[in-house]
Amino acid sequence: MTIRIHRASGSIRTAAALASGLAAAAAAAPAAAQAIPDRAIGDWTLECTVPAGAQGQQCSLTQRVYASDRSNIGLDVIVFRTADRQSQLLRVFAPLGVLLPYGLGLRIDTVAIGTTEFVRCFYPEGCMAEVIIDDILLGQLRAGTAAEFVIVTTPGEPIGVPVSLQGFAEGFDALP
Repeated sequence: MTIRIHRASGSIRTAAALASGLAAAAAAAPAAAQAIPDRAIGDWTLECTVPAGAQGQQCSLTQRVYASDRSNIGLDVIVFRTADRQSQLLRVFAPLGVLLPYGLGLRIDTVAIGTTEFVRCFYPEGCMAEVIIDDILLGQLRAGTAAEFVIVTTPGEPIGVPVSLQGFAEGFDALP
């Protein structure tokens, strides 16, 4: 299985994922949005920004991956803590055209973890699935070496998109 990784700083999908994860804006004078340099951690990228009106920086761990046999099928995988630091979320953006009823499947080191629903679609970003990262899932992601997200665009033909977990544990620990 070949994993193709594309690092793109400040992507629209990352911004959309972070913006929808922010809590209420700060009450005082709005902070000017400023970028903090991105940092590669294994096969992941740690991206941080200070969104306008936020009290502090919002960071995410991201990876853009493609199906090994279909270069037109790519996913954006985004992990971050909510602004209130109470939860960790895993968001995956799949291309428009996925069959929504099939949801998004996840395997870690060939073990089926489960399937979740897509919660909404954005044009042109794609369709978003989101799960809260609980202690069990976090342990599986930390211990794993490779993950695979599964989407369906044609009934009976699931598409597996491999995701490297190299650097995940270190990158997750680096999230503020």
